[in-house]
Amino acid sequence: MDHAALAQEVAALAAKARRLETPGPNGPAVWHRWEGGGPPLVLMHGGWGSWTHWFRAIPLLTPHFTLLAPDTPGFGDSAVPPKPTSPDDIADILVAGLDQLLPAGETFHLAGFSFGGLIGSVVAAKTPGRCRSFVAVGASGFGTLHSPPRDTRLAEPDMSEDEIDELQRRNLQILMFHDPARIDDLAVHIHRENLARGRIRSRPISLTDRLLKALPEIKASMAGIWGEHDVTVTGREGLDKRKEILRGLQPDAPFHVIEGAGHWVMYEAAEEFAGTLVGTLKTLAPY
Repeated sequence: MDHAALAQEVAALAAKARRLETPGPNGPAVWHRWEGGGPPLVLMHGGWGSWTHWFRAIPLLTPHFTLLAPDTPGFGDSAVPPKPTSPDDIADILVAGLDQLLPAGETFHLAGFSFGGLIGSVVAAKTPGRCRSFVAVGASGFGTLHSPPRDTRLAEPDMSEDEIDELQRRNLQILMFHDPARIDDLAVHIHRENLARGRIRSRPISLTDRLLKALPEIKASMAGIWGEHDVTVTGREGLDKRKEILRGLQPDAPFHVIEGAGHWVMYEAAEEFAGTLVGTLKTLAPY
């Protein structure tokens, strides 16, 4: 695997964005902004990730939205949040960043993936009147409904680069993808780079019910997008329960299941995901 060439591919997309920094208690939060053809859409990545979780979707979304993708504090290029780490402390750093990056009164959409769905729900709850919509994408924060995957492994110190690549390909098959044929070299490269830069443990937060507590406080339209085979969900019953929770708060909340896709739905099924997200955001009525 040519990691140097793959890094150049990632850098090429990053170069199309403006790299921005906003203050945090232990150093800056880093954002990337792609100027696009519509209102702001904030994209929040999953645990042990960075903005690159959205890599495949970004070119498909920029014709419709101006994208703001932070590296969540503690991941990617952003500084760590305070300790002990809480979802509210992380969300407060991002809310302050949005206050700085967007003009007063400008509204935004927000889509949050996995751990970013949990953090995004708190951000949405803390920005009434500014957050126009919140879309949970394979979100965590459902308490006992969340089913963490098992059998992923850490790389051993004596492993070769090729062995680490194969290990992480297997981990992606367990956690992120349904169809192993869709795990390309770029996915492995992104995953390895993100793991190397993660500095906080997101899983203990993901296993909480903080999203469930935030949802009733959100004064924006809500929707959900999940992969049909998301391993953090217990089958169709788990998907139906999540839909029931959203529609218990907003009876008309759209809830989309993308067939044949796993947890990292916006990478594995990028075109269908992007079309679904764009269509959903353009039809959501103000709540």
